[in-house]
Amino acid sequence: MSEAKEHFAEGRPGHETRDVSVRNLAAFGLILAGLIVLGLLISWAARNYFYARQSLGPPATPFENVRQRPPANLPMLETRPAADWVQLQARQRQALASYGWVDEKAGVARIPIDRAMEILVERGFPASAAASLHGNATVAAANKTGRKR
Repeated sequence: MSEAKEHFAEGRPGHETRDVSVRNLAAFGLILAGLIVLGLLISWAARNYFYARQSLGPPATPFENVRQRPPANLPMLETRPAADWVQLQARQRQALASYGWVDEKAGVARIPIDRAMEILVERGFPASAAASLHGNATVAAANKTGRKR
């Protein structure tokens, strides 16, 4: 037989017959609240005592108030990323819209995009090396089979 049935069989109900003491529960709550308030008051008094009687002293490190610049060979951190981004875009737009040398010794220059598009329309697109190789291979294969291209 289970334990619950045994208790019931012996005349015991199998559960608590009385409720929790409200008086004891309230006393516990009041004591706990009092201890919390007492701890806060002691902490506040200790803080005021030490704040009034002890100075903070010298800084923990002599470099606390000194800002040093990083070495020149390291990249600088961005202090204003949004403004830096706007400046970068402006420099890029200016480079795309102006004439200039990419490599003067090799004779490579840049021209504005609009002018480059006009030149492409006038002269046509140049045939790429891969397309010309593919075209030559097609012609050679056609010659082998005897078909015209």
